[in-house]
Amino acid sequence: QLQASGGGLVQAGGSLRLSCAASGMIFSINTMAWYRQAPGKGRELVADIGRGDVANYADSVLGRFTISRDNAKNTVYLQMNSLKPEDTAVYYCNVVVLGIDYWGEGTQVTVSS
Repeated sequence: QLQASGGGLVQAGGSLRLSCAASGMIFSINTMAWYRQAPGKGRELVADIGRGDVANYADSVLGRFTISRDNAKNTVYLQMNSLKPEDTAVYYCNVVVLGIDYWGEGTQVTVSS
């Protein structure tokens, strides 16, 4: 089970921090990631991070967002700074365990101009 939190409404230029805690994972989590889906668009990868803390980012968020993880807590974070209206979307956390994808329910992020 994945429980995400931290979404909300923020003005452009503001910051939010998303958290997602994974419970019930018997095996070690490989990749942890955040995706987002804006209205009328497909789901896109925002950032992911491996167990060795190597992170990848979408070009649209590079330099503004930072993904991190706490393996002891099975938790992934997404620090979002300098938010833009185009960052408005439902954000989903994702983890991969033994090659299987698990998804959280999503948390709404709305950035007003």
